[in-house]
Amino acid sequence: MPIQARTRSSLAGLAAAGLALTAALGLAQPASTAPLLRLAQAAPAGQATALETLAIVSGDKRHAFQVEVMRTPEQRARGLMHRRYMPADRGMLFDFGRTEPVAMWMENTYIPLDMLFIRADGTIARIAENTEPLSQRTIPSGEPVLSVLEVNGGVSRTLGLKPGDRVEHTLFKR
Repeated sequence: MPIQARTRSSLAGLAAAGLALTAALGLAQPASTAPLLRLAQAAPAGQATALETLAIVSGDKRHAFQVEVMRTPEQRARGLMHRRYMPADRGMLFDFGRTEPVAMWMENTYIPLDMLFIRADGTIARIAENTEPLSQRTIPSGEPVLSVLEVNGGVSRTLGLKPGDRVEHTLFKR
């Protein structure tokens, strides 16, 4: 677990323990404990990662996004779970580290997503549009891919994205 995530979890634990002890002793809640608890609840451990630039080239149009890149098994397993909102110009890029058939699902994911399955050369192999929130149904890549890009549901249709379009990011070979 990253140090920042451990720290946030520790703060949440300390805040909760402080509240429990305070309540058990019948004392008023210390003013300094509440902000720690709110911080821990607002930013779940390990959920935020740095944003990277990604573009999708479709015909003569280039569409820019800021994406979180999930590189570890833990990050890929968590994905966008428990989030209820994603800005229109954001997304999440899953780096599987090697080209292989993959399957995604929407368990504990509250927002509909478009899933773009991407080959190692950066071309889109398949798009699963408006995936069903909170579903355990698996969504297969259909062929070996290196990565999956998740964007808000409906974005692919709005932008006219299609298989064969090219994704530009440092992950893909030029």
